[in-house]
Amino acid sequence: MKIVMLDGDTLPQPPARPEWCTEWHFRGTTQPSEIVAALRGAHVAITNKVPLRAETLRQLPDLRYICVAATGYDCIDLEACREQGIVVSNVPGYSTRSVAEGVIAALFALRRQLVDYATSTRSVWPASSHFCVHRQPIQDIFGATLGVVGKGDIGSAVGTMSQALGMTVLYADRKGSTQSRPGYVPFEEVLARSDVLTLHCPLTPQTQQLINLHALAQMKPSALLINTARGGLINESELAHALRQGVIAGAALDVLTREPPPADHPLLQPDVPNLLLTPHIAWASQQGVANLLRGIEGNLAAFAAGEARHVVS
Repeated sequence: MKIVMLDGDTLPQPPARPEWCTEWHFRGTTQPSEIVAALRGAHVAITNKVPLRAETLRQLPDLRYICVAATGYDCIDLEACREQGIVVSNVPGYSTRSVAEGVIAALFALRRQLVDYATSTRSVWPASSHFCVHRQPIQDIFGATLGVVGKGDIGSAVGTMSQALGMTVLYADRKGSTQSRPGYVPFEEVLARSDVLTLHCPLTPQTQQLINLHALAQMKPSALLINTARGGLINESELAHALRQGVIAGAALDVLTREPPPADHPLLQPDVPNLLLTPHIAWASQQGVANLLRGIEGNLAAFAAGEARHVVS
């Protein structure tokens, strides 16, 4: 059985080659124009972010199984897979702890102004006339209000950790809902009350650019925004404008709409203040990576045994 991994360089280390695999092709990256040629004759495809759409799948009659090396499977045309009898599975939950801790780390970095103080101390402290240097105002975590958009595994884990830190946690209902579900608060109220807003919902037509300038203007000027979900949840040009204008106080983003971003991306410009950017690595703790590799290897073994797990198609 031929297995092709399309974008193995997205992982710090590759999954192990299954013993039953007769032909194993590990590709660090695959461009859209290369997908069909790379998968010709393959029975199994492993992809993290390389898209497999209907037009591509129609040219791959041998393909029987797609293992998504992630929790999100929006890169796969599930309807086309159903029509062709291709099984699709993902690896749910592998990064819950890692991403949740990444959010808490960003929360501390932003509220405690760690980036500003850490980058300025070597130059400004020696010239200080006092034992301390006061620059950006430092805010406590305890007593602050956290708004969570998306109450899945990661959003719930972030809420639990934040409550343990003494924060008040509000789970936002869907935008435009006329009546809030039990345990949820109206979306607009969460915007208005939150000291920190963190995004954990899937990217859908309903959530595309959920956070735009209108939404940001409903937040406190002292509020912070964290996104470890999908870049497309935010109108990035309008966020850059909002940060420049002080509409909100700061943001921490681990994801962008286009990854890797172009050099002229509005949020990569040097005049955008109070922005902490990381390159889509909130999931990638050593434990998170180990969980993902075990999930991939387990899914491959289950498919080979005819009992694919975590089936999403």
